[in-house]
Amino acid sequence: MAKRVHRPREDAEFNFILGMSEVPVLAYFTGTWPKAIEPCRVMDLVVSGIADDYTGRLTAVRADITRCPAATERYGITGAPSCVLLKEGEAVAHGTGPMTIAEVRTFLDGHL
Repeated sequence: MAKRVHRPREDAEFNFILGMSEVPVLAYFTGTWPKAIEPCRVMDLVVSGIADDYTGRLTAVRADITRCPAATERYGITGAPSCVLLKEGEAVAHGTGPMTIAEVRTFLDGHL
């Protein structure tokens, strides 16, 4: 995945990225259990494309549920993949399950 999508290794790094972002953050949560792997790979490609399309308008963050358990709990993530749009650290929209790039655009455009 391109460097335009941040990949925090732990909650502290996730929080640092949130604190440094001057634009809304699209956080998408992934999992490594067998049923989550393929849908999360699809979302990797989708979010990478979104990060290109929305350069300067949002920060994209890929958070692994097992590496960022506090963020997972804070934003009510119950499955992977899941997306949360954050403004100043507060969730303004949630999406669960794999989405197409068009679905993510609609998700974002209604809240940016």
